[in-house]
Amino acid sequence: MELRHLRYFVAVAEESHFGRAAARLHVTQSTLSTQVKALEREVGGPVFVRTSRRVELTEAGELLLLEARRTLAQAERALDVARQSVRGETGAVRIGFSGIAVLEGILPADLRRFHTAHPRVELHVAELPPAAQVQGLRDGTLDVGYSPDNGLGDVDGLVARRGVRTTLSIAVRPDHPLASAATVAPADLEGENLIVYAADPDDLSVLDRLRAGHAERRAGVHLVTSTLGVLALASAGVGVAVVPTAAHRIAVPDVVYRPLRDTAADVQVVTLSRADELAGPVRAFVSSLDRPTPM
Repeated sequence: MELRHLRYFVAVAEESHFGRAAARLHVTQSTLSTQVKALEREVGGPVFVRTSRRVELTEAGELLLLEARRTLAQAERALDVARQSVRGETGAVRIGFSGIAVLEGILPADLRRFHTAHPRVELHVAELPPAAQVQGLRDGTLDVGYSPDNGLGDVDGLVARRGVRTTLSIAVRPDHPLASAATVAPADLEGENLIVYAADPDDLSVLDRLRAGHAERRAGVHLVTSTLGVLALASAGVGVAVVPTAAHRIAVPDVVYRPLRDTAADVQVVTLSRADELAGPVRAFVSSLDRPTPM
């Protein structure tokens, strides 16, 4: 049995006439009669009683009409849902992000703009380190990533879109000697315990940027896997935290921020997606972002 058989059957039942039903369906009356007979063979008995003037439903036909209407309505709904998904009007987008994307306002702005245009699409967000975002995009557990451009590794098969470029600052207790400075140079960090964000023990991206500023001699380095953890240690006086300048927006007790003077310490935030993306909602989200840039 095909949906076509049910559509023909419903038209005849509603018109109570083969000729009118054929005209409604834009088929010949003989074609319609053949299809109804095929349906009756599937059912195993007549669904219509034919008279000289009209067509009436049998008991089996009455029952079939109820279910046929439900089936056709569900089939149309399924098709409509699929069409909406292709157009990016429904479905879900899974987004991984680094905290800096929130602090800089990039992620909230993109989410707000997309949700306004596609209110029926579910948005799932999770804070993840850069390497985990790349892996999630590759294994299909993630659709879009917001990450600093450092620590991404090999990004073959992915497309990167520019976000914003931000600088680094330090966070220290108010009684630390550097708290009285208007700005801080990498050379001022020599001999200090540094506290830096690291996605994993092998992530030395922040330290690499500082090395470009010639701050080599340090008392020690604490690698911490969350921005709040970095700030907590700074507040406790464990050392000098190196954070994105946007972290100034986080009010932590006993922490002051000072800009770090070194263009080598700039951080670019990028948005990552798959180059061969097929899902409608994800393609719609990606289309709402800035123009891609090669990586």
